[in-house]
Amino acid sequence: MTDEPAKPASPAATTPARGWPVIPTILVVAAVATMIALGVWQLQRKGEKEALIALYQRNSAMSATVAYPKLPPVPDAMLYRKSSVTCLEPVRWDQRSGTDRAGKTGIRMVADCRTGAEGPGVLVDVGTADDFTPPKWTGGIVAGTIVPGPEQPTLIERLSGKAVPARAMLVADVPAPGLRPSAVPSAADTPNNHLAYAGQWFLFALAAAVIYILAVRRRLRA
Repeated sequence: MTDEPAKPASPAATTPARGWPVIPTILVVAAVATMIALGVWQLQRKGEKEALIALYQRNSAMSATVAYPKLPPVPDAMLYRKSSVTCLEPVRWDQRSGTDRAGKTGIRMVADCRTGAEGPGVLVDVGTADDFTPPKWTGGIVAGTIVPGPEQPTLIERLSGKAVPARAMLVADVPAPGLRPSAVPSAADTPNNHLAYAGQWFLFALAAAVIYILAVRRRLRA
């Protein structure tokens, strides 16, 4: 009696059945959930920013003056309010592009003023010029509107906890001699892009889920 050669195993018997990948699925679900949570957080931030803009608009409509804050950060209730400050001496000039109240572009003259022997001082926009030459202004009493300063902490600095308190700035009602009055920023200029950010996070979550499902279906059909 002769031994028959063994028959090769069929491909179905040698290839393990491919099931739904568990660990990748958990990772993708976690990523999608995180994106959705970020989108919901942006919607919450949208409501908070709308309330903040409404507060700024109410502040802009007030005619009563407030005492200029001595130290940053400046409370939101004081931004876009009328105030005055005494600049003992401009210790530094920061020239920035901007417009005057007639809409003409120019160079805003921002003075970093000394207000006493100690302290951070105050920033004062004393007017707009046509060039970068600082005005021959030695200080004095400045009345104007409190607005956010030109140097605000970035989002990365806020998230990392390295952000320093932002300084405000006083835009003078009456410019220094030889300058034009600078335009006062409007509360409506406060950026509120949170709805767009929320939409982006939701689209990212949807795209990640669709791409992963298609990839798994192709894997299972192979």
